[in-house]
Amino acid sequence: MVNHQIIDDQPDDAQPEDDPTAVDGRAVRLSPEDLAAVRANLREQRVFREEQLRQIAATARAATPAHRRRTAQDEVDLKLAASARMVLADVEAALRRLAEGRYGTCHLCRRPVDRERLLIVPQARYCARCQQVREAGR
Repeated sequence: MVNHQIIDDQPDDAQPEDDPTAVDGRAVRLSPEDLAAVRANLREQRVFREEQLRQIAATARAATPAHRRRTAQDEVDLKLAASARMVLADVEAALRRLAEGRYGTCHLCRRPVDRERLLIVPQARYCARCQQVREAGR
């Protein structure tokens, strides 16, 4: 499914400032190559996080009953597992948005998320401005 709202279908000679969806003169749309790279990155992240969770679970199962007391490593493993599950959920949600043609739109302001942000943080749900507002509100 092609989402022309986020895929760069401008002529090669178009300038970012000519793009009505540009932010501060920067193009925010993703080319088909960008989308392929984002999809590959998200899939790699998914595999990495699933393997990380398997390893943490295997370590926990391998502990003998005599060693079931909470240790500092257990606390670290719990935090790592929670973080991995959270990132995995974000990655899965981004892959769903890609499949549904909704990828690259901020969940708050509904404007396109900056291309560079998506290439760096492909699971981003918010544009940089809305992300800052959310973090400031914590």
